[in-house]
Amino acid sequence: MKRKANKINLGFTLVELLVVMTIIGILAVVSLANFRTSQMKARDAQRKSDLRQIANALEAYMSDHGGYPPSSTNGKIKACRCGNGNVECEWGGDSGEREFCDANNTVYMSKVPGDPTGSPNYCYWSDGKSFKLYAKLENSKDPEAKGPYTCAGYASYNFGISSPNISP
Repeated sequence: MKRKANKINLGFTLVELLVVMTIIGILAVVSLANFRTSQMKARDAQRKSDLRQIANALEAYMSDHGGYPPSSTNGKIKACRCGNGNVECEWGGDSGEREFCDANNTVYMSKVPGDPTGSPNYCYWSDGKSFKLYAKLENSKDPEAKGPYTCAGYASYNFGISSPNISP
């Protein structure tokens, strides 16, 4: 009888293991949701920054030429390939024309940025006297998310920047 009284419990019960596993699962789900939200906000911040940098380059172009570069029918800037100046700029990526410049070889952006996810990519519109730039923010609750804006036939944009003489 004395042997049973000295029995030592060396393991966890099934209930204790299930409780710990449930707590770990809840923490993992909460952490993953916060991580995805952080990534989404970071991509949106990148989109806003990209459009502001492009707008600054467009203003420099306007200062030099008295007008903004033309836009293509598919929403791209037609001012790439130095020396030619009338080629569509590709949004980001590693292929195609990405250097925003003019026929005088003045470089306004060495690489025109593109949307971090590429879908949909940025969109540019200009009549030479004004311009509009659009992006789609992932966080629809962002205070700067407005719209919907239509550009090059697509109505999926919710963030826009424009020249000072026009609104997005």
